[in-house]
Amino acid sequence: MLWLIVAHFAAACCAGPLVRWLGPRAFVLLAAVPAGAAGWVAAHYAQVADGEALTEHTAWIPALGVGIALRCDALALVMVLIAGGIGALVMIYCAAYFDRDAPRLGAFAGSLTAFAGAMLGLVLADDLIVLYVLWELTTVFSFLLIGHSSEHRTNRRAALQALLVTTLGGLVMLVGFLMLAQAARTFRISQLLADPPGGGALVSGGVVLVLVGALSKSAVWPFSFWLPGAMAAATPVSAYLHAAAMVKAGVYLIARLAPGFADVVPWQALVLVLGSVTMLLGGWRALRETDLKLLLAFGTVSQLGFITVLAGDGTRDTALAGADVLLAHALFKAPLFLVVGAIDRLTGTRDLERLSGVGRALPALCGVAVLAGLSMVGLPPLLGFAGKEAAVAALLGAGTAEAWTLAAVVAGSALTTAYTLRFLWGAFAAKGGAPPLNPVTCPEGARTGALLLGPPLLCALAGLALGPGVVWLDPLLARYADAFPTRGAPYHLALWHGWGVALGLAALSWVLGVALFLAGRPLAALGERLSQFDGDQVFARSLWALERLSLQVTGAVQRGSLPVYLGTALVVLFGFQTAQLVAGHPWPELGPARWYDSVPQLVVAAGVAGVGVLCVVTQQRLKAAVLAGVTGYGAGLLYVLHGAPDLALTQFAVETVSLTVFVLVLRRLPARFPDGSRMWRTRRSVQLVFSVAAGALIAGLLYVSLAARTAPPSGPELLSATEHEGVRNVVATTLVDLRAWDTMGESAVLAVAAVGVTSLVYLRRRTRVPVAQPVPRAEDPGGPPPTAPVAGPGTPSATAPGSASVALDRPAEPAETGAHRLPAGRRHAWKLPVRPPPSGSAVAPRRTWLAASSTLAPEGRSVMFEVMARLVFHPIVVLSLYLLFSAENQPGGGFTAGLVAGLALAVRYLAGGRLELAAAAPVDAGFLLGLGLLIITGTGLGGLWLGGSVLAAGKVTGDFWLVGPFHAASPVLFDTGVYLLVLGVVLDVLRSLGSEIDRRLERERARSADASGGTGEGAA
Repeated sequence: MLWLIVAHFAAACCAGPLVRWLGPRAFVLLAAVPAGAAGWVAAHYAQVADGEALTEHTAWIPALGVGIALRCDALALVMVLIAGGIGALVMIYCAAYFDRDAPRLGAFAGSLTAFAGAMLGLVLADDLIVLYVLWELTTVFSFLLIGHSSEHRTNRRAALQALLVTTLGGLVMLVGFLMLAQAARTFRISQLLADPPGGGALVSGGVVLVLVGALSKSAVWPFSFWLPGAMAAATPVSAYLHAAAMVKAGVYLIARLAPGFADVVPWQALVLVLGSVTMLLGGWRALRETDLKLLLAFGTVSQLGFITVLAGDGTRDTALAGADVLLAHALFKAPLFLVVGAIDRLTGTRDLERLSGVGRALPALCGVAVLAGLSMVGLPPLLGFAGKEAAVAALLGAGTAEAWTLAAVVAGSALTTAYTLRFLWGAFAAKGGAPPLNPVTCPEGARTGALLLGPPLLCALAGLALGPGVVWLDPLLARYADAFPTRGAPYHLALWHGWGVALGLAALSWVLGVALFLAGRPLAALGERLSQFDGDQVFARSLWALERLSLQVTGAVQRGSLPVYLGTALVVLFGFQTAQLVAGHPWPELGPARWYDSVPQLVVAAGVAGVGVLCVVTQQRLKAAVLAGVTGYGAGLLYVLHGAPDLALTQFAVETVSLTVFVLVLRRLPARFPDGSRMWRTRRSVQLVFSVAAGALIAGLLYVSLAARTAPPSGPELLSATEHEGVRNVVATTLVDLRAWDTMGESAVLAVAAVGVTSLVYLRRRTRVPVAQPVPRAEDPGGPPPTAPVAGPGTPSATAPGSASVALDRPAEPAETGAHRLPAGRRHAWKLPVRPPPSGSAVAPRRTWLAASSTLAPEGRSVMFEVMARLVFHPIVVLSLYLLFSAENQPGGGFTAGLVAGLALAVRYLAGGRLELAAAAPVDAGFLLGLGLLIITGTGLGGLWLGGSVLAAGKVTGDFWLVGPFHAASPVLFDTGVYLLVLGVVLDVLRSLGSEIDRRLERERARSADASGGTGEGAA
């Protein structure tokens, strides 16, 4: 089953190229993936109906008892048929619905295919954590699909609204999952239902939180407002996500957990009350809508309330009816949405007051809509009738709560009949006050045919065939329903049960529905007077109030002062830890602590302390930065004396990079700290108090930690854990193998931090402008000089006659350098006009070896430093590769090696400026960050695929000709990803804090020179 999910995501990755190659016809190929999933479960129909569940388990996080557990039972099979079958038909419909020139169609196809895979995994998941991950994936892909037309404000707002509501509900649901798993001591859903935990506050609270997530996903009141807003999406999205798939996730979860938790005290009250309210409010609101799509949206809300009542009631017969209605709803609501899309495409409108005579012009489309509408009303011989009769029969003769629920179901069914008649009349009837719309004169490019009509027709015909054939569904659906307690004789699905009370109540709802439809105008006027309370408006006002509150809180807390931030963190640390030390009284249990191992350690520690004092009292910023770096080097020397060369190497590399960053930033700050004013002395005194208190606290915690140790050191155990693999570097092996999960998380945090630093430096939107042309100055009417000065990091290289290519790294703001204005862009090949050589000249263009000649003033250059930087650059890079690949048995590792490679780039930049940096690293930092994360993640997934668990280690051994025996271990590949990621971080910092600040300084100097009457060339 896992391969079915992976196939969906693989197809999603291929969707973009397929759409570029085939256009909308690529949807037909993509439809084969969800169709294959539906065909696979259909092939196992008899096996599952006989009571056998298909199971599959792959270890994921064994230490926490979490695994990728998949299970296909009767309920999951029905949902896979819905998600796969309807998904395939919707994709085929997309091939006719979209034009070839539709914007970003490849991204849309990929998101739709990936959503189908996430939905498939959600209904097959047998683990709460896996279910939650896939639950949120459906939310993310829904956000992308609703907001696909991001140029429209309505789509952006609807996508954000759906994302906020469903994500918040999902987070609440996750807390409920954790509470239930804690009570049951397992994350496996099948085990949770087989032996549900007893009642209690923990279980009751968890059930309530899980229901909040399920109800928000299925748009049950009070969360029902987001679904009508999501109708801003394209019609295929509405037909699939909001009729057959995503909104069914919530009711599926209720149906899945009901066998084990329906008898928990808050469950039945919440489900029956909120489901009934949703059914009535949604049906009532549908009677007021004039947009066909919104009418169906509110009808969907009403139907979801109906399914919620049946799925959560907790008895066998209601569960059987709920499963039938769950399938019937997908088969009649999806084609109705597809019909609306065809009408909108062929006529250009969805307004039922403007549509007239469409049924006569498009009889086939009208027939499909009538067939699906009759199933929604619940008329025989369609599948919807069997489900409605089963629901009414199950609620008859039950308790008081079910009696009120039965009344709500009859009233809701009457509303369903009324808005179905309103839909059919508005879409296809000929109206006296409106001229008939002829589809022949539809907008250019609209077309109809088998691909546009076939998918809704197949859905409607399936609903018609399964009405008499519901007896074939009964063994499968009854297999799910048998998990519930039974009241009396078990009910079995059939098209005809004879004349009885259930059939009479169903007929009553039809009569009442016809009456409501005929009284449409008075009811619409009454609805307008009662519609003062709108959930969408409440959400918008709540969001606006929350935004105002967040701005006020941010303005009060985020003052832009780093000392205030650090002081706040230190106060919290000092207060809580001191209170814990005082309350815990750890001192009587402390043993003796070893203060040092050798006299050189004391000497180094004293030197570090002395340098720290000098760092505090110095008045120069650069000197303070250097002294702070010296304290770091001292810590590295302590590692050397303690026998930890790996840590020492990492410490030295980190301190060197940190010192370089400090120097780059200090260029924008005054050379000296503020003078000794009274305010400055007060601030220094406060900082001194905080620093001494924090230092004393950290020292005390270290002493307590060392003196309180009772367990043996972990070093020997780690040595034995790595010795059998033939490796000796315990630190590197721990980082990339034993604790690879931690390293993966820290790498992701490092990448995010790098992107954040760069964004704060640029503070502008980065755009891509392909060509930069010089702009003549007023005092230079003759045009540009013979050779345009270069203003960005890069090295000119000969490309075509009359041009030079320069790699630039700039924010999206025009910059003046000398006599030329260069438009913005980042990391592009810029074509700067140069004067071509004379005709017939045999002299080839000279290549500049030292790029600093284009940017640095002569008095600011050191040719010797530039030459040495060029000469040592490649040896340092080779050294970094050695540190990377020798980390198994020698000091090194991906993190240290990446820092060393970054230092090579820093040396090139410090020697020659930003053009020298661009020549040394002609790649984008973001590319290195993404490639590193991709390799790290790919290694983890490869371990899952080949080794049975995420990040499982493996190796390949063999013999190569001329090389001899070799072995390649997966941790080395993982370490390579870390190497590239760290290198990308350093490169991004150098370009943002180095090249960008250089450019701004030069721009300021150029403007100052212009203001003082100097020329651009002289300023440069």
